[in-house]
Parts: sequence; C-alpha cells; structure tokens
Amino acid sequence: MMALTAVSIDSMLPALPQIGSELQVQNANSRQLVISMIFFGLAIGQLFFGPLSDSSGRKPAIYGGLLLYMFGALLSMFAVNFPMMLTGRFLQGIGASSPRAVTLALVRDQFSGRAMARVMSFVMTVFILVPMLAPTMGQGILHFAGWRAIFGSFLVMASIALLWFGLRQPETLAPENRAPFTVSRIWQMTQEIIKNRLALGYTVTAGLVSGAFIGYLNSAQQIFQEQYALGELFTIYFGIVASAIGLASFSNSTLVMRFGMRFLVRTSLLVIFTLSLFVFGITIFFVEQLPFWAFMAYIMLSFFCVGVLFGNLNSLAMEPLGKAAGIGSAIVGSLSTLISVVLGTLIGQSYNGTTSPLIIGLMLLTGLSLIVVRWAEAGQDDSSL
Repeated sequence: MMALTAVSIDSMLPALPQIGSELQVQNANSRQLVISMIFFGLAIGQLFFGPLSDSSGRKPAIYGGLLLYMFGALLSMFAVNFPMMLTGRFLQGIGASSPRAVTLALVRDQFSGRAMARVMSFVMTVFILVPMLAPTMGQGILHFAGWRAIFGSFLVMASIALLWFGLRQPETLAPENRAPFTVSRIWQMTQEIIKNRLALGYTVTAGLVSGAFIGYLNSAQQIFQEQYALGELFTIYFGIVASAIGLASFSNSTLVMRFGMRFLVRTSLLVIFTLSLFVFGITIFFVEQLPFWAFMAYIMLSFFCVGVLFGNLNSLAMEPLGKAAGIGSAIVGSLSTLISVVLGTLIGQSYNGTTSPLIIGLMLLTGLSLIVVRWAEAGQDDSSL
C-alpha cells in the first residue's frame, strides 16, 4: 500500500509533457500540479481516515480509501481537460491517504520507541525504493499504450493491494479500544497534539523536510530531461537518486538502535544544511549551473540524509500519541503533508531553468528545521530516543 502511493506519484513523471500537450497546458510549470494535487488530497484525506480508523477499525478505513483511489484513477484516465485530470488526482490523493495514515496507526498499535522506528524504516524503505522502478514503469507504459494506460495500471495495483490486505492483514484495533467518530473528539485531540511540544515540533519538521523533497519531485522531470537534456535516461538517474534515499531508510533500521532517533535527526539536518550552503555559494560565485556529476553528488548525499529523516521524524512525532494512534497519525500526517505540499509547490513553481530554487529550498528548509527541532527538544532526555 505504501508502494501504491509512491507509484501514483513517480510513474507519472515521464508522462507530464504528453499530458500537458494533449490537455493543452500552456505553462510548463503548471504540469507539476499533476504531482502536487495528489499531495493536497493526501493532506486533507488523512484528517478523515485516521479518526475513522479509530472508530471502525483499521481495515474498513483502508477499504474505503482504496475504493476512492480507484475512482480517482478512473476519472484521470478518461480526463478530457486539465481541471478534470487534477480533480481525479485530488481524489486519488484522498483515497491514498487512508493506507498512508492508517499504516502508521497499524504500526503504532503494536510497537513503540526505537522498535517502532525500526519497523517504520522498513515501511519507508518500500515507499522510497519504489521510485527506482516507477518512472521506468511509467516510461514503458507510455511507449506502448500512452499515458492513460498508466492510470489503468493504478487500478490493477489497487485491486491487488485491496485483495491481499483483506486476506492477509489481521485487524490490530480491538473493539473495546475503539472511539466514536465525532467532530468534537477530532477537535479535542487536535488541540492536545498542538499543545504537545514534541509532537508538534517533529510534525512541523517532517513537513519542512518533505517540502524540499516534494520540490524535487515537482521539478525533477524538467531538471533531468530539459535542463540536463537526458531524455529517456531521466528514469535511470531518477532511480539512482531514489536508491540513495532507500539505502539510507533501510540502514536507519540499524543505525537508530545504536545512535537513537534524535541524534540522527539533528545530524542529518545539519549535513544537508551545510552541504546546501556550500553548493549555493558555488552557484553564486563560480558557476550558475552545476555540472551534472556535481549535481548528482550533491543531491544523492542530501537525499541520503532525507532517507534517514523520514522514518525517524514520523516515529518521533507519533511517540507521545500512543493512546490516540489513529487520529494522532491523521493529524501528524495531514499537517506535515499540508506544510510540505505548499512549500514543495512553491519550490517547483519557482523553477527557472536552473537548480537554484531546489538548492535554496533545501538550504532554507533544513536550516529552519534545525531551529524547530532545537525548540521541540529543549530540556528533553535523549537516552531512550
């Protein structure tokens, strides 16, 4: 199910020029909205499906989300104009928010602390490794059947996920632990989470880090295919970058047991900020456009650290919320995604034919993240986390 979300995003990247051409999109940067809209749906949908999973159980909430995802895929597949395409993508995002949010609750139902971070690293590894193959899959379908068939592949994968999940995954929320689905409860829990310094701080940090990542996703096709003129080799290099994130996320399952989540978060943020500041200086004083090898070295080192951050930030934000895992994961996921999609869209729409908007975005957002983390962890004991 985590792979489904990643595939829905990354397999569309090679198809953006064709979609823009067929649906008469005038501004090249506007094509990025095919990516951004699914994130907007993810942000909004989690606020509904998380609390629903606390009330009805984890499995029914995921069933509903997958069915809505399939409807959105159908709408996009038969889109006759760009607004119809974006509506379908928005519905896909809302539907995909169910497995995205409830997966966190499923894990939190059974694990906590560093053990939870270890499991989440495996989950996030799947989410991150899929981009190594997804653009190539999209490129292959594009050659043989056109961009609309990519949405058909989403329908097939969602059907398999729905069947597999229904048969193999036990319900993790016992009936006696369920809570009613009411607006007042959602508001009450939202206030409690916002007042929790650690949960709020790590949620905001997750949003800032993900914002830089979404900015990369939005502009990756233009950077690789147009700026560096890689053509169809784009999918290979995109996969190489994804491998750095996946390797880091997988390695984190071991690193977190030795060093702890907080140490890894602070170190990773500092590395990205320092590296981005250095590269930004190079682009200001020496070359406007980095050589391709230099850009790849920079982005892979930075995104290795991003891979370390993903699982740890989610786990740290969820750690104080064990008694309200469903709604907790919903608010954490929704708030962080909303922050990230606004910032990521801003970075993407700022694309000007150079890598500068992406570099500046990484530098500013990780610098701000260091400040937020310092505020959240003030006076806290690192020994257990």
